[in-house]
Amino acid sequence: MRRLPWLLLPFGVLAADYTSKVWILKLLHFQGDSKPVIEGFFSLTLGFNKGAIFGTLHSAPEWLRISLFLLAGIAALIYFGRLFLAEETPKLERVALGLILGGACGNGLDRILHGYVVDFFDFAFGEWHYWYFNIADSCIVVGAILFGITLLTAKKAREIAPAE
Repeated sequence: MRRLPWLLLPFGVLAADYTSKVWILKLLHFQGDSKPVIEGFFSLTLGFNKGAIFGTLHSAPEWLRISLFLLAGIAALIYFGRLFLAEETPKLERVALGLILGGACGNGLDRILHGYVVDFFDFAFGEWHYWYFNIADSCIVVGAILFGITLLTAKKAREIAPAE
């Protein structure tokens, strides 16, 4: 496996996420500032998430949040990074892992630079309103879905394959 072309994927995700956050912080200045893109459905709304997914842990003591995020981040980088760079990792699985790694690094960089994650994609439909999110979050979710699919299809292939 030639690693350099594959490393472009997580670094590309990180660059796109970082660039989008720099742009949104120039466009919107205060938490809650919003610019409608599709009225009543999609807005760019600035949010700062000190917690984890969907804002969990946002009210936990700062030392606890920092410790948990640091440990989880290092563990994720080691685990997913090892899989990502392994010679035997199939291409689709490597794409999934690259998306996860790039997204995790994007949100991790936010925590280092700001102490929180910058979110800005804001979707609503009638009374339903989704949590704010960003490019890193999107890549992590898409990567996790792809990773799950690769694990399920690999298991299915092993079940179907004739015993040797």
